[in-house]
Amino acid sequence: MSGLLHSMLLALGVGILLILYALALTLYNLFLHPLRHYPGPRLAAATPLPLLLSRLTGSNVRWTHTLHTRYGPIVRVAPNELSFIEPAAWKDIYGHRTASKPAFAKDEAFYGRDLFAGKTEEAGLVRAGDAAHARQRRLVSHAFSDSALRAQERLLRGYVDLLVTKLGQIVGKEGAEIDKRKVNLVDWFNFTTFDIMADLTFGEALGLLEGSEYTPWVRAVFGSLKMVMLQQVLGRLPGGRWVLDRSIPESVRENRRLHMQHSIERVEKRLARKTERPDIWTYALRYSGLEDGVGKGLSMREMHSNAATFMLAGTETTATLLSGLTWMLLKRPDALSRLVKEVRGAFAAREEMTMPALATLEWLNACLEEALRVYPPVPSGLPRITPAQGAVVCGREIPGGTVVSLAHYAAYHSPSNFKNPDSFLPERWLPGAEEFGGDNKHVLQPFSFGPRNCLGKNLAYHEMRLVLATILWNFDLRLCEESDNWTMQDSYLLWEKHPLLVELTPIRGV
Repeated sequence: MSGLLHSMLLALGVGILLILYALALTLYNLFLHPLRHYPGPRLAAATPLPLLLSRLTGSNVRWTHTLHTRYGPIVRVAPNELSFIEPAAWKDIYGHRTASKPAFAKDEAFYGRDLFAGKTEEAGLVRAGDAAHARQRRLVSHAFSDSALRAQERLLRGYVDLLVTKLGQIVGKEGAEIDKRKVNLVDWFNFTTFDIMADLTFGEALGLLEGSEYTPWVRAVFGSLKMVMLQQVLGRLPGGRWVLDRSIPESVRENRRLHMQHSIERVEKRLARKTERPDIWTYALRYSGLEDGVGKGLSMREMHSNAATFMLAGTETTATLLSGLTWMLLKRPDALSRLVKEVRGAFAAREEMTMPALATLEWLNACLEEALRVYPPVPSGLPRITPAQGAVVCGREIPGGTVVSLAHYAAYHSPSNFKNPDSFLPERWLPGAEEFGGDNKHVLQPFSFGPRNCLGKNLAYHEMRLVLATILWNFDLRLCEESDNWTMQDSYLLWEKHPLLVELTPIRGV
């Protein structure tokens, strides 16, 4: 009996200590923490739970936007985390650094571990240290140069032509029944972008367009996003990673293993082929000094990791923007009519729609910029940690070790940065648009900023122009009633998109 009493007293003592510790930490966060003077909800200042809960429920993007609307351009969203929406934050947080101004490190709790890395220096571009990142980026960037993009144009056009052919087969001729003209463009944009990027990354298509359905591997990629978010949340809690490692369902572990194995096998199969086809590895290997398969540049683990990154960063985001822009155009018929007129009036034949020619279309480019603002494919902030000695962000001295980020969606929807921020108004991006002269347009950095910005930015623009213009050249579009409120979406790193049902009517032979 005395032993039981002793155990109960011990448990009670530990419980009391934990309560006292939590109370002391809460009081410290509220009244003594270096960030105590920054505005934000008291509960968020006391504990990270509101922030973590918003991430778990997919509401973080709009929760952060609401906080900035209420508290201003700098908000304390967690005890040790600040969110910014001022344009200067891009340069201060993400910009190039010097010896006297060290770089802000990536927040490891947010980005997690590189599944392919045997050791830290072999992590891919996303998680590599500054020196390793610079080396890898220098080698891989050749695949995204202007000359490489020109060489890749035929590859892109082949898949876009296949997209049009498949859509034409589905919707049939002008006499087809209305129900047969309904297509889910989210799927078809994904089929196209995944096939293109797979060809550039692995040297062969995934066959999504040809088969008109997702492969198990692509479905596993989509299904992994919520697990990544769970990892981020638990990584911020004491012992959370230990708990996660021991509680991951076997099905999730198997999907992860399949994802890794798929990337490894596809990369190694591509490397085994001796070819000068214009894909990523042709350029990366050419400038890596590779001899007999032994590289002085990228290690095999880095290649595997980067291939997996390209297959997510260069696919889902591009398809997301195309889906969002299509919906916004369909909700604003005058903007759609103007774009259709521009595209169909600029070319006498589909073959004339080259990447350089499409890049000159003023209204098309304005629509892309506005869609990236209203519906950024990566809507949340990408957290960094201030160096130990602290740093100046937006004119404020920020203590060392503070998590900081610029929140894309909140910044782009703030009236302090844009007039009528919640409206889709491509006019603001046209030359001489005096009505929008007060817009802080340089805050729009959907591909991020600085030495770690998106390598595939130019490829994404070319791809989006070509896909959208080709569809508008061949079809008339009408939004189906089921997708009227399509943008009411949660976000788990990326938007959790619903089907975008659109009625397509062929206007010429496809």
